[in-house]
Amino acid sequence: MLASAGRGVEAISRSERFAIEVEVIQSSRPLSEEEVRDRERLERTVERAFYQAGSALQELRDRRLYRDGYDSFEDYCRGRFGHSRQKANYLITGAAIYRTLSAANCPLLPSSEYQVRPLAVLAPQQQPTVWNEAVAEAGGKTPDHRVVRETVGKYRDKGKANVFEVGEVVGILAKDNPRLKGKNNCWAIVTAVHPRSCDLRLHDGAIDLVKIEYLKELGYTEGDCQTVRRLCERKALATRDRLSRLREGEELEDTALAFLGILGKLQRPYLSELEEGMLTMLEKYYGVVTD
Repeated sequence: MLASAGRGVEAISRSERFAIEVEVIQSSRPLSEEEVRDRERLERTVERAFYQAGSALQELRDRRLYRDGYDSFEDYCRGRFGHSRQKANYLITGAAIYRTLSAANCPLLPSSEYQVRPLAVLAPQQQPTVWNEAVAEAGGKTPDHRVVRETVGKYRDKGKANVFEVGEVVGILAKDNPRLKGKNNCWAIVTAVHPRSCDLRLHDGAIDLVKIEYLKELGYTEGDCQTVRRLCERKALATRDRLSRLREGEELEDTALAFLGILGKLQRPYLSELEEGMLTMLEKYYGVVTD
């Protein structure tokens, strides 16, 4: 019986090998003209999928179309799509980059968010140039993430010119700079531009003449930068940001200082509903807001 079973297994194995060989032979057949058209149509659908997803997520977020069932966009993304907030932000940013490349009439467009993720550190006007350089580096084909990342690195190393602008929101790379201790990954608003440095306004004060090697582009659009500048501003207090007013008032408790420190390291250009509520509560508690 065992011998018979062994022969049966051997027969099945031979059959499976034969089926696999047949599959390989079938896959090598040339495509008909109709199949080529179908493939190109489906490939275009795949290529635009991440753009459509990112654009849809941005509209859902901006119009708060999730508010009838979820308290926050983060909860909505996780509950409805199984996405983390970071994944949703990647898709939204990727869609914005896709629009920029498309508007610049780039011959080849990306097919995935991951391909263009390295471009997010560049200003929108720089993205088409670097993308086309990456396409050339890839031999005229759509470049992968690695090629795009390396091309971005080469582009940013060229001349190390100061490309930052007044009003731009940048990130801080503290490295070994004692003046920037404790401020790594904090956001800052550029208040003045010099040949090799910038003056900055942070959540807890100002620092002048920070060399550009300690700054990184966040890839925020002008609209994002305006949002960050308004993030700490009320109409009645147009020239005084909310974080500075809190710090300049009476001595804050450690909990309040810790929360303001968290706001100073946000990796997005807006406050969540919870963060806005907590900031407003602190303003009222310390008597900064009189309305």
